[in-house]
Amino acid sequence: QVQLVESGGGLVQAGGSLRLSCVASGRTFSINAMGWFRQAPGKEREFVAGIRYGGSTYYADSVKGRFTISRDNTKNALYLQMNSLKPEDTAVYYCSATRSWAANLVVTASYDHWGQGTQVTVSS
Repeated sequence: QVQLVESGGGLVQAGGSLRLSCVASGRTFSINAMGWFRQAPGKEREFVAGIRYGGSTYYADSVKGRFTISRDNTKNALYLQMNSLKPEDTAVYYCSATRSWAANLVVTASYDHWGQGTQVTVSS
């Protein structure tokens, strides 16, 4: 089994920055791609950013140019640098991982493991 633990969420003003971290433990050798999703109250969980084991990245249009996803495979860690934050970025952010080499990284069904989530609140 794989366990994922997020950290780094908090309250920031619009225009500010946060850096989220996710550390994987357990059977981490099975992980291929990882991703960040977010869920605001009353909304479906939506894709934010994804990264394959080799470093290829994918972003939702809403965050492209503001957020940067990265990973350190030697540390089993995933990161999301969030700059120029907007109130609409407010959500619980979830770290995710998949064993699949061919998964569509933008859909939740592609992922096998999920973290508990970390709250990001952006005030106006």
